[in-house]
Amino acid sequence: MNTQQPLSLALPPAEILSPSLPGPASRTSGGSYAELKRRVKSKGLLEKQPVYYTYRIALLFASLLVGIGALLFVHIFWVQVLNAIYLAIVSTQIGLLSHEAGHRQMFHHSWQHDLLGLVGGNLMLGMSYAWWVEKHNAHHSRPNQLGMDPDLEVPFLNLDGTEDPEQMGRTRRFVAKYLAILFFPALMMVSLGLQISSVSFLFQKKSHYRVLEWFLIVAHVVGYLTFIFWCLGFWQAIVFIIIHQALTGLYLGTIFAPNHKGMPVLEKENSWDFLHRQVLTSRNVYAHPLTDFWYGGLNYQIEHHLFPSMARNKLKEAQSVVRAFCQEQAIPYHETTGLQSFAEILSYLHGMGASLRRASAQAGGNNGQD
Repeated sequence: MNTQQPLSLALPPAEILSPSLPGPASRTSGGSYAELKRRVKSKGLLEKQPVYYTYRIALLFASLLVGIGALLFVHIFWVQVLNAIYLAIVSTQIGLLSHEAGHRQMFHHSWQHDLLGLVGGNLMLGMSYAWWVEKHNAHHSRPNQLGMDPDLEVPFLNLDGTEDPEQMGRTRRFVAKYLAILFFPALMMVSLGLQISSVSFLFQKKSHYRVLEWFLIVAHVVGYLTFIFWCLGFWQAIVFIIIHQALTGLYLGTIFAPNHKGMPVLEKENSWDFLHRQVLTSRNVYAHPLTDFWYGGLNYQIEHHLFPSMARNKLKEAQSVVRAFCQEQAIPYHETTGLQSFAEILSYLHGMGASLRRASAQAGGNNGQD
């Protein structure tokens, strides 16, 4: 007689994938963050950087014009395939710039950030700026915290480990078992998912610029589709759109995933202070000029979470201050390579579905004995 144990979709221990966690006594440290902020501010690292960002905006706009020009004047299909890849990179960089606008990193006036966010997010990407700011602020406030961080709410799977596997449908169980394998293909849907969530948000909530946001998103969809079909024709346009949207999603996903996936997930009620919560749930990727460009500064995730309004070009200098401070306070500071970050993430996701895979293997063995 075979007695089956109840299945559990439990989170694998985060300690396996990150530095060992500090004891409870050291997770609340009074004025530690205030002292860190004082050191960072004394170096001028929190000052706005309008000249730097004006340069970046101009460079990104010129890059976009190159891709548009290629669509207009080049009639070789394989070149357009390369152009779709190129524009996926440009689109993601626009998204990163809109992200920085949402954090008020660039200029001295809020309206300047809103203008850039609306143009970059709504008009260029078809993504609601207001939705992104609301969702992302909630994430920054409580990263990797159950019931508080919206980034833990993943379609087909709850990353809090509370979903009952016995109540899952066939599709959900399949995804849960093989999430590590499906991870990168699923990232190709990120761009589409952001657009769908944006439309859903604007239907449900009233943002400050709701009418304008709707107008800009509709203008994006109509303009994007009309222009590409007009330039390329039907079938080539279909291929171009699929490549462009899929690679934009993949690029965005591979930037966002290393930040927190596989790092400690906190209970809804916990005693960690701001400093420990931000550092211990975040992962940095080693700095390099190419890495800094590719991640848009988000490879300095610890520094970004501690100081969200800090400009991108100041994060590297801030890192030396933050790392030294964490050493003083005996706070683990997790930094790794890009490849190792994905190894940690995939190991984490693979561990989540282990019980379901074992149950399937046992069921198959029992059927064979019958």
